[in-house]
Amino acid sequence: MDIGVFLPTGQAQWAPAGDPRDLIGFARRAEELGFSSLFVNDSLLSPRIEPLTMLAAVAPVTDRIRLGTGALLPVLRRPVQAAQALASVDLLSGGRLTVAVGAGFPGRFGKPLHELSQVPWERRFARLDETVALWRALWAGATAFHGEFHSFDAIPPATAPFQPGGPPIWLGGATPAALARTGRHYDGWLPYPPDPADYASGLEAVRATAQQAGRDPEALTPALFVNVRIDRDVESARRVMDAYTLANYGLPLDEAEQIQAFALGTPEDVTATLHRYTAAGARHVVARLGALELTDQREQLELLAALTLPVSP
Repeated sequence: MDIGVFLPTGQAQWAPAGDPRDLIGFARRAEELGFSSLFVNDSLLSPRIEPLTMLAAVAPVTDRIRLGTGALLPVLRRPVQAAQALASVDLLSGGRLTVAVGAGFPGRFGKPLHELSQVPWERRFARLDETVALWRALWAGATAFHGEFHSFDAIPPATAPFQPGGPPIWLGGATPAALARTGRHYDGWLPYPPDPADYASGLEAVRATAQQAGRDPEALTPALFVNVRIDRDVESARRVMDAYTLANYGLPLDEAEQIQAFALGTPEDVTATLHRYTAAGARHVVARLGALELTDQREQLELLAALTLPVSP
């Protein structure tokens, strides 16, 4: 099983005493500890280091660790320029980029992003799929593209990524429509279901759709986004994670864990939770560390690296 970690790019995770430039050292340490990947998330609703800027800074100072977005919101960027930025990060990293994308969470976490980007909320999933198709066409050398949302008669030569055809693109989301779209169009799946049983049934649906579309179901990467806090006991972990979810989402933990996956408690508790997801089929777990300042983030990174983690069957 691959284990990755999110860089704490949100200001709530490193301020007020931290220096965001120290995130470079955090990334290097994650690679030294043997983590498989470093991911960054994306939003305009709270202060943070912009994700592609962060990955561009990290790419030249790391050698092995995979770099990822979880999830990038293409609606926040012009599509041709985004394709160039992603190709540039892939080049700077020597082909280590994975791009997980999403269309925005319903309600106050998604619709305001479309308003800020002056892009309609309606038909956001079709727009996302077409944007990804445009990126892939540009990376393959297309000089024109005509779709429902994007149409270009003449496109200058685009920046070619390091990976032939471009970086793998995963989809976040676990609705029936998202599962079907993952199986038909994407290279991997990065959901965060609170119940491992829902992960197992979702993965089964993704693979079934992939097979129906004539694709190899086993070629799609089954990943998981999970919030992790390792502490002396479950109660202590929940107290810290409650402060974390309030600072990042304005939601108490009791509400946040109805939406997202959490692994909280002692090292044994966290290992047991992760094992339930790997037993459900997850093969690349990306952990977001529950800590509200950079020193604690570093401590959590070391604790997570020390776990005796489950091995994928």
